[in-house]
Amino acid sequence: MKYRVVHTTEFTYEALVGLCYNEARLLPRELSFQKVIAASLKIDPLPNDHYERLDYFGNRTSYFSIQQPHDQLIVTAVSEVEVLPNTLHADAPNTPWETVRESLRTDHTPEVIEASQFTLESPNVLGDDALTEYARPSFAPGRPFVEAVHDLMERIYREFRYDPEFSTIATPLKDVLEHRSGVCQDFAHLAIGCLRSQGLAARYVSGYIETLPPPGKPRLVGADASHAWFSAFLPGTGWLDFDPTNNQVPRLQHITLAWGRDFADVTPLKGVAYGGGKHELKVAVDVLRCIENAERFHQQKTGDKP
Repeated sequence: MKYRVVHTTEFTYEALVGLCYNEARLLPRELSFQKVIAASLKIDPLPNDHYERLDYFGNRTSYFSIQQPHDQLIVTAVSEVEVLPNTLHADAPNTPWETVRESLRTDHTPEVIEASQFTLESPNVLGDDALTEYARPSFAPGRPFVEAVHDLMERIYREFRYDPEFSTIATPLKDVLEHRSGVCQDFAHLAIGCLRSQGLAARYVSGYIETLPPPGKPRLVGADASHAWFSAFLPGTGWLDFDPTNNQVPRLQHITLAWGRDFADVTPLKGVAYGGGKHELKVAVDVLRCIENAERFHQQKTGDKP
């Protein structure tokens, strides 16, 4: 499935900004199940310097500064991506979750050592007894790892209310758990915290999901938004994606941007501005499925033959 993604971030300041330094993670990753056909970043005003590198987690990270006075900053990322079928879930063995935990403690292969860092606390996912208690029903003794994580995903979907008015980037995870409300970022953090409380490795994934309009309604340009889900590590298989906001395993409609310990590692755009006073922020995301793939996707969903 091929997509064209346009992600526009616009800052409007009440006074002139004299200087700003910025860091962006807005360009998608190249993966075995995701091919990046093209990706570019347009910045207005033009930056004085602009370069890209891979960060610690392998995410494409852009750095730029604007050293002339400006009262508006617009950053537009345009990407063309092909998402391919991911067979990791289908190939995953029925390994008990306790065996996975023991492997993370004792296996010294490079992939397990790298994954072990995701068993630890991170700035937005701090350890808490409440997380352990919430996770416990999903992780019954001897239960297969994938089944347990899938159950946790389903419980979060059923028991929490999606409410964009409830939380902000700074809302503590304990408040999300107490009030049973939040958004995709919160639900991903919650699942990660639960997995880590059981000694398992989990990471935060940022990206996009294609949203389809109701039957008979036109598709709204710019109505899509950034999305977040989580991955859980199964030794010998790899990282398995789960989307608790939609209670589904990400497949052809999820586009991966970046991953890290939590949101703090993959913030789409952040920086420091000198001057400017108060500002207004507008974000618009448009995920457009390429026309030549629409018929094939319909056939996959309905089982119709070509």
